[in-house]
Amino acid sequence: MDNITLIGLAAAFCTTASFLPQALQTIKTKNTKGISLYMYSLFTFGTLLWLVFGLFSHNLPVSIANGITLVLAVIILGYKIKYK
Repeated sequence: MDNITLIGLAAAFCTTASFLPQALQTIKTKNTKGISLYMYSLFTFGTLLWLVFGLFSHNLPVSIANGITLVLAVIILGYKIKYK
């Protein structure tokens, strides 16, 4: 594995790990009061596009980070819609 991929994996780990505590808190409490539906919908769609980009460009760090973040974002978006 080359250094660029290792840097990408480290960046992917950091950004995904930074998102995890807030996602877990939202999943635990189901409190989405402070989340904008429009912003989160756009964020989730953007994450999906990054995942597709990562897959088509064979970019492992982008694919992994956005695959994990997309799953969590979809769960949170679902909570936002369900628990208005």
